[in-house]
Amino acid sequence: MATVRRLVIDVLKPHDPDIVEFTERVSELDDVGGVTSSLIELDEEVQNVKLTFEGESLDVAAVEAAVEELGGTVHSVDQVACGEHVVTDRPTLQDP
Repeated sequence: MATVRRLVIDVLKPHDPDIVEFTERVSELDDVGGVTSSLIELDEEVQNVKLTFEGESLDVAAVEAAVEELGGTVHSVDQVACGEHVVTDRPTLQDP
C-alpha cells in the first residue's frame, strides 16, 4: 500500500470544540507532522472546515475516526499525496 504523506479533507463539525482545539486534537495522531485548518463556511449550528494533514505515513482511517470522535463528519477527501515525497500541483495549459 502507498504511503500517504498529505491528506486534504472537507469536514462538517459542530462549533464545540472550537477550530483551535479541534485542530490541536487531530494533530496529536501518530505520524501526523502537522495540520492546517481553514474555515470555509459558518452556520448557526456547524462549521465547514478544510483540514490539510501532512506526515511521513498518515493513517487515513485513524484521521477519519478522530474527526468523528470530535463530533465531525468527513464530507469528502479532496486531495491525497502518496510516495516518497509530496508533489505540488502546478498549473498546466489546460487549466483555466
